[in-house]
Amino acid sequence: MINVVYGGSGPPVLLLHGYPQTHVLWHMLAPRLAERFTVVMTDLRGYGDSSTPPGGDNHANYSKRAMALDQIEVMRTLGFDRFAVVGHDRGGRVAWRLAVEHPHAVTKAAVLDIVPLPYDRVTKAFATQYYHWFFLIQPAPLPETLIGNSVEMYLRSRFERPTGGTSAIAPEAFAEYLRCFSDPATIHATCEDYRAGATIDLDHAQEDGAKKVTCPLLVLWGERGTVGRLDPVMEIWRDKAADVHGKALPGGHFLAEECPDETLAELLAFL
Repeated sequence: MINVVYGGSGPPVLLLHGYPQTHVLWHMLAPRLAERFTVVMTDLRGYGDSSTPPGGDNHANYSKRAMALDQIEVMRTLGFDRFAVVGHDRGGRVAWRLAVEHPHAVTKAAVLDIVPLPYDRVTKAFATQYYHWFFLIQPAPLPETLIGNSVEMYLRSRFERPTGGTSAIAPEAFAEYLRCFSDPATIHATCEDYRAGATIDLDHAQEDGAKKVTCPLLVLWGERGTVGRLDPVMEIWRDKAADVHGKALPGGHFLAEECPDETLAELLAFL
């Protein structure tokens, strides 16, 4: 079961959140997008109020391929065979898999603050800021037990700004993230998401070979975030997409909540 919220009118746009959030991520953008588009927001499998299936062999049930198929079924059920997709963080990886494996369905794709599976680009700075990539992939129940020991403290740590300062996450949004993330099944499922990212997702990316995203692709990232400190972001994405452009925005990782006006302007111009 995939939890879905939708509204508005016009061409369909699917919004996909990242870790450790839910569709609430889009609370400052969705009402304004809905003035011009039919906005569909889902909780990825394992997140929010969506189902938390077992991980399966090689964590296959949390592969981005499986998550992408969820979204295809959601959109078809709502009557949309073709749609645009915008994904942040883990949702961006699902959006990428959608665009690669379902080019007939995706008209345009936007990814926020990710680059393709950058395990071969890990630096000390990246590993320090993104330590959770390597923590969450440890065998169960180690990360699940440690996170479950103090869920709220762990969750707050994910939203801290790398340079210090107050989190940009609204208290009401954080309360909703905490409600959902306090479920042990969700903690386990989201670990499975990352375990898949370090195993079967890499296999699927390898299978792509020279295949590229063929629809227009927009790439946005935070100028104060870790992604922006990797090798030129656009050069990385040009290896994966035929028609791509993008830019840095004045924020960190959580663009839709840190700089919603700038993010909305770029999305409206692109969509």
